[in-house]
Amino acid sequence: MTTTNKNQNTPPLRFPEFTGEWEKLKLSHFLTRYSETNKDEEFSLDDILSLSSYHGIVSRKELLEDTYNNVNHLNYKKTRFNDFVYGKSISANYPFGLFKVNNLKDGLLSTLYFTFKVKDTVCPIFLDCYFSHFTRANNFLRKFVLVGDRYITADADYLLSGRIFLPKQKVEQTKIASFLTAVDEKIQALKQKKNGLEQYKKGVMQRIFNYECDNDELRIRFKDENGKDFPKWEMKKLGEVCEITMGQSPSSNSYNSIGNGIPLIQGNADIQNRLTNPRNWTTEKTKECNIGDLILTVRAPVGAVAKSIHNACIGRGVCSIKNNSKSNIEFIYQFLLSFESKWSNLEQGSTFAAVSGNEIKSLKIPIPSLPEQEKIANFLSAIDEKINHTQTQIEKTEHWKKGLLQKMFV
Repeated sequence: MTTTNKNQNTPPLRFPEFTGEWEKLKLSHFLTRYSETNKDEEFSLDDILSLSSYHGIVSRKELLEDTYNNVNHLNYKKTRFNDFVYGKSISANYPFGLFKVNNLKDGLLSTLYFTFKVKDTVCPIFLDCYFSHFTRANNFLRKFVLVGDRYITADADYLLSGRIFLPKQKVEQTKIASFLTAVDEKIQALKQKKNGLEQYKKGVMQRIFNYECDNDELRIRFKDENGKDFPKWEMKKLGEVCEITMGQSPSSNSYNSIGNGIPLIQGNADIQNRLTNPRNWTTEKTKECNIGDLILTVRAPVGAVAKSIHNACIGRGVCSIKNNSKSNIEFIYQFLLSFESKWSNLEQGSTFAAVSGNEIKSLKIPIPSLPEQEKIANFLSAIDEKINHTQTQIEKTEHWKKGLLQKMFV
């Protein structure tokens, strides 16, 4: 790709084999509105589709596990593969509705959608890529629709009067679309890789910790440096192998957002990506945590665990956990991650779901010897590093794609 001389009718970034200005055309030049109902029962309830701002055209049944048994699908609109679709639902990124190509299959859409045939002169996926940049899509659509509380009022013919810039040659449209589709496929492959690593780790943790019973034979076990078995695991209370400090909120008069005093960790809102991320500071110290401690939320949602990267004051929504001579802090962290979904069984209180300090200290935890704890911690941490590395690749590729969407179109 090359950077072109910027003028009104050519994009900043372009494949070098293409020259000449793009042309500005009405959507009606290459889109034709049609509305065909399912009166002939060509499609069944299982063929109902929906439009997601994240996934595009999807199977409604698979997305929502909804069989639509009570829907009169005979009045639904037919859509064909490669049709262009406009959805009138409001979403965070697309408050004026959403254009997407139907790249899934022939099927049905509710009457909330407009469907358009795409003429042979234009590549449907090019149009999809053009409108997938939500700033561009919103700037276009805001002129042609009225936004209500839940849905949008729009006129199909009025939408088709809007103009966009396109390459004159369909081959250039197709090359842009193919390139950006390849980027999407790379992102999807990275997401599948991350999901596979997460599922693998989940399965491994279930077999390592096996908190349903204390039978060592049902666990994944590690060997020492000589290939020999480590000692049998013991069931201990969390308070026996860790120092637990319940939070205490300082006076709200001491709060500030300009960095006076020390950071304040109050609850799940002060955790991001498993790390402390305080919103406020306090000049009044109550209970404290240190860098390297674990933070556990004790009020809804109960049991979310993170690592503290701050010396901070902790409020009543969290507790801090330090290891003692019997435990490895990373091992404790990994166990608490595996136990995260089980805290709901211990929650108390009708107004706020919560657990007490005694309940946390009394939590039974399977404890191996320190050397085996370290091996387990290192093994699971290595998987975490792979997951985090893959997530970084996803974010970088998505950011790169965002820049491409901005620079490859007029």
